[in-house]
Amino acid sequence: MKALLCQQYGPPESLVMEELPDLQAQNNQVVISVKACGVNFPDTLIIQGKYQFKPSFPFSPGGEVAGIVKEAGENVTHLKAGDNVFAMPGWGGFAEQLVVEANRVFKMPPGMDYNVAASLMYTYGTSYHALKDRAQLRAGETLLVLGAAGGVGLAAVNLGKIMGAKVIAAASSDEKLALCKEYGADGLINYTTEDLRERLKALTGGGIDVVYDPVGEPYAEPSLRAMNWKGRYLVVGFAAGQIPALPFNLSLLKGCSIVGVFWGAFAEREPKSNFQNILELFQFYQQGTLKPYIHKTYSLAEAPQALNDMLERRAMGKLVITP
Repeated sequence: MKALLCQQYGPPESLVMEELPDLQAQNNQVVISVKACGVNFPDTLIIQGKYQFKPSFPFSPGGEVAGIVKEAGENVTHLKAGDNVFAMPGWGGFAEQLVVEANRVFKMPPGMDYNVAASLMYTYGTSYHALKDRAQLRAGETLLVLGAAGGVGLAAVNLGKIMGAKVIAAASSDEKLALCKEYGADGLINYTTEDLRERLKALTGGGIDVVYDPVGEPYAEPSLRAMNWKGRYLVVGFAAGQIPALPFNLSLLKGCSIVGVFWGAFAEREPKSNFQNILELFQFYQQGTLKPYIHKTYSLAEAPQALNDMLERRAMGKLVITP
């Protein structure tokens, strides 16, 4: 089987395609024939040694896959060969086969295709945990989504509307904002050409109840200054590359909370709550309200280009590798 390997830390161009022996499942594992692998921002970090998890060399990036069970280990009872599944292994998905612990593998709902299944959990799982569990977003509240056309950002726009919020989408181009409008955004801000804080005042007439921030500098402080009393500022990530140095006196004056969002740790520490969230996301999908947007698919050989497209912010929604 073919796999795209990281043999030393570096840019996407340093990844190497190799032919490897077929994989075998141990007692509590399954081998998946990978049909689709979602591309996520952590994939760009893990190959550079900048992520909190550092697998041993060589490894393949790709932490979100969908495919067919090729083999199930002796102790695996909830899965069998031939099942359509999605899995969250953390890494290893940029390959034709993947071996993963069975407790990280779930059956796909009937009618869901592989590309959608590989596009759902990182972005929608993160955003739903953020809005439901961490912000406790309520219908009628105002939600600001920064980086709103990216993977987690567009998921937050979609889910914010499902949950009944007024959603303001902020992104770096009119093309990206047009996509956000298709997903129901009530207000749009191009923070490349508009002053974020002034535009927020014009759109809200007051302030923001929840900020969803996967970007970081330079938009963090003006967003925090726009918070309402008892607002919640969700720290999701730092796609802009710089961790904000926020003036915490603003949190004191506004009585607002700055809340960290780490979906991977939540899934590990609170598996029952995470599984309930997954079931609710499936219900939204089956009702037709949850709609992952797949911007482009790439072959396994084209995966470095997909990573570069993400790094250079050319992507909207999700990118998917189809080995």
